[in-house]
Amino acid sequence: MFPKKGNVFPNAGGEVRLEINYRQTIAAALHRELDGTHRAVKTTMRWTGASERTAKNWIAGSHGPSGEHLISLLRNSDEVLIGLFALAGRDQAIVALRLVEMRNRLAEIRQLIDVVLDGDGDGKV
Repeated sequence: MFPKKGNVFPNAGGEVRLEINYRQTIAAALHRELDGTHRAVKTTMRWTGASERTAKNWIAGSHGPSGEHLISLLRNSDEVLIGLFALAGRDQAIVALRLVEMRNRLAEIRQLIDVVLDGDGDGKV
């Protein structure tokens, strides 16, 4: 056994707290996006290429994704993206993302209104 050498720096608790918040944020985002069902596990596996056990751990909040898996989740889940922006204190980025989502939804609604008003030709609304 090797003797312990070097300085030990006390942890003020910030790193552990951030890790817990990170895991909980990912789990909550996946629950919001995928409803926490078995389908959620399958979808998470498909998005990331992770194993079933790994996906279940992320959804349960006992572990968080790292590296390439996190990037894959960010590509596929707006909820994960928003959660990480919130953890990073990037509220303006969240607002911008929400504005883009609302603009897209409004464009879809406008198309539906146009179809109803102009599309069927019988004049009934």
